[in-house]
Amino acid sequence: MKSYEIVIIGGGPAGLAAAVSARKSGIEHILILERDRELGGILNQCIHNGFGLHTFGEELTGPEYAGRFIRQVEELGIEYRLNTMVMDISPNKTVTAMNREEGLFRLHGEAVILAMGCRERPRGALNIPGYRPAGIYSAGTAQRLVNMEGLLPGREVVILGSGDIGLIMARRMTLEGARVRVVAELMSYSGGLKRNIVQCLEDYAIPLKLSHTVVDIKGKRRVEGVTLAEVDEKGKPIPGTEEFYDCDTLLLSVGLIPENELSRGMGVDLNPATSGPRVNESLETSIKGVFACGNVLHVHDLVDFVSEEAAAAGRHAAAYVKSTDRNSGGEAGIRIKPKQGVRYTVPEMIHPDRMEESLLLRFRVDRVYQNCYVSIYFDEERVFHRRHRIVAPGEMEEVRLEREKLLERPDLKQITVRIEEE
Repeated sequence: MKSYEIVIIGGGPAGLAAAVSARKSGIEHILILERDRELGGILNQCIHNGFGLHTFGEELTGPEYAGRFIRQVEELGIEYRLNTMVMDISPNKTVTAMNREEGLFRLHGEAVILAMGCRERPRGALNIPGYRPAGIYSAGTAQRLVNMEGLLPGREVVILGSGDIGLIMARRMTLEGARVRVVAELMSYSGGLKRNIVQCLEDYAIPLKLSHTVVDIKGKRRVEGVTLAEVDEKGKPIPGTEEFYDCDTLLLSVGLIPENELSRGMGVDLNPATSGPRVNESLETSIKGVFACGNVLHVHDLVDFVSEEAAAAGRHAAAYVKSTDRNSGGEAGIRIKPKQGVRYTVPEMIHPDRMEESLLLRFRVDRVYQNCYVSIYFDEERVFHRRHRIVAPGEMEEVRLEREKLLERPDLKQITVRIEEE
């Protein structure tokens, strides 16, 4: 069985950035396993611009952004295998995978980096009544059909869900000649970035109906129309608010789920709020030597943040491989607890003595707050209090923790992150 210092599961933006970072940290034997026919992951079908402003200081399309990292991987001589499906990872980091050339094979990694990305929530999770006619697609599937296969899913379109993919596809379908009748959103706020609401909906006069959902789909062989209804604060349709829209296509943009079947199978502890692994300051999971980054850890809003996080995972995995003491992952540290408006934090546990000079703590809120404060408490003492005009679930928030300040408090047990309203 062949052994590598680091095995990376996934060749998308997270896997590529982690591999480049690990190689620059002095690791020679790295292997990327990618199930698709090319590196780059979801970026290959994201042909719109807006990527790279943080990482490269310029605006790039998805394929251009991925291409920068792919070139680095090739220039650094990092080994990768395409069309390779990982079937299982054991707790001792033995990877079972298969492809056409080698069949079923096993290899071992001293460290493993999980970078499998995320998948879209399917229609089956929505409980929409009606038949199962042609013309219902997830927004990501429609994006691949239009941008990579050159196929137009339909001409008259309704989009359910205002996540970033749904917003971007509203614009994309319009540019391809389709008519987007409406974008409906179950929540009272959009799940996408504000810039996408403006550039993809408002600029094209596409209506956004908040607190609305699809309650019926008309058509047996092909979608003929959908009925929308307003919902109350509990998400239940309000009788008498139904509106019918003629359409031949329904796109679903109703959330992303981290792709964690492999993580669950190997026994990694998962956070129910993110559906991703619980990690410490090194992005190390509950299994020593297994790290997670990117959308498999938690769904990000910008790919630049994915790359930044993955680079940190690559550095920490490299440090683990080079360490002579590898029994430093699961001891009790300082717990980071989300409270009062904060859904989750990444990481959830930190050990100040093993931190870098500073640590970026990322989190999401549970609803839209206006004129509020993000506050950080060290045990019962408030040490950070910053005013925000608005915070929303669609955009990640972040706070930087300094190692030096944490080491000054050797008895610190818990850091609390909360939203405080005026």
